Amino acid sequence: MSLDFISHYYISIVLATCLAVGYVIKKSLDFIPNKYIPLILAVLGAVLGCITEETVSMESIVYGAITGLASTGLHQTFTRMMEGVDAGASEENKKEDGGGQNGKL
Repeated sequence: MSLDFISHYYISIVLATCLAVGYVIKKSLDFIPNKYIPLILAVLGAVLGCITEETVSMESIVYGAITGLASTGLHQTFTRMMEGVDAGASEENKKEDGGGQNGKL
């Protein structure tokens, strides 16, 4: 299976830029709530997608926005790997906790 489609949909320079900007926002700009970081990166990714593709089209806007959002997921994945927390551990905690409802149905 060829993974060439990834380079078509995800723009690597936009991904790296959004990852860096997201990190700076998270660590340095305390007045911006964390819940707005994905929105900021989606808009930034859309703008950068248009700049890198040298055209303003729906395709370049969507690919850029998806790439900006992917940088958020990449940051979360990297952070969890570095902390030693895997996705399965959170699922096990939910099962032990009664599905996150403290045993209440």
